Amino acid sequence: MLHWPDSMFTYIPQEALLLPNDAFGQHLATSQRFADEVDECLVFDEAAKYYANILWPFSSLVIKKIEEVQEMELEIATIAPSHGLIWRNPSRIIETYLRWAQGEAEPRVVVVYETMWGSTRRIARALVEGIQQGGVEVSLYALPTSDRSDVIADLLEAKGILVGSSVHNNDMLLNIAAFLEDLKGLKPVGKVGAAFGSYGWGSRAIPQMEEKLRQAGVELVEADLSSQFAPDQDELEHYITFGQEFARKVKER
Repeated sequence: MLHWPDSMFTYIPQEALLLPNDAFGQHLATSQRFADEVDECLVFDEAAKYYANILWPFSSLVIKKIEEVQEMELEIATIAPSHGLIWRNPSRIIETYLRWAQGEAEPRVVVVYETMWGSTRRIARALVEGIQQGGVEVSLYALPTSDRSDVIADLLEAKGILVGSSVHNNDMLLNIAAFLEDLKGLKPVGKVGAAFGSYGWGSRAIPQMEEKLRQAGVELVEADLSSQFAPDQDELEHYITFGQEFARKVKER
């Protein structure tokens, strides 16, 4: 099940070679064959993006499979996945997979939003300002100009997530809805989060986003993070204060 039911690991003892099918792979094509021949940051960023968008729902199986292989005490000199670069020094990617599967992450926050007329963007930026004042690193993504898979990859290494949307047809906007549907299926481990946004006549989008976050397994922080129409200065100060408090919660996890 990494990530298909017919996936198999094959071990060739004469070469100390593990052929893990999709595990340890990347969606990366280069003129080089081996991971150590390419920029290390690029390779691990692509490995993280692949894990977050494909293997995250199977984290418990990742742990089980790696522990099973470790118990067999096999000498593994090389890992050659079915796509992506070959690992000639595989210990670090194995350790990194275990860390990802166990939900270990940095005290960082990902803020992702979609806006119609800019009001939700103003809320997002106030939250980011507060998080920065709280001493926590934060990434800000606007949909649909950001790639959903990049946002999800960034979330793999972050403990906190804030999701925002304005309201259309009494619902969240379509790109945020698609992002949260992805997140619900991926079931990230050990995240804390909240929903925010602006509205005109009905504010149903925020409880809808909160429910999607719950379904994804995100621990919700209770807060009023909504503005009717454009946020005024008092509301922006409230969002900055919440950002500071959220940063503290993230550091304490």
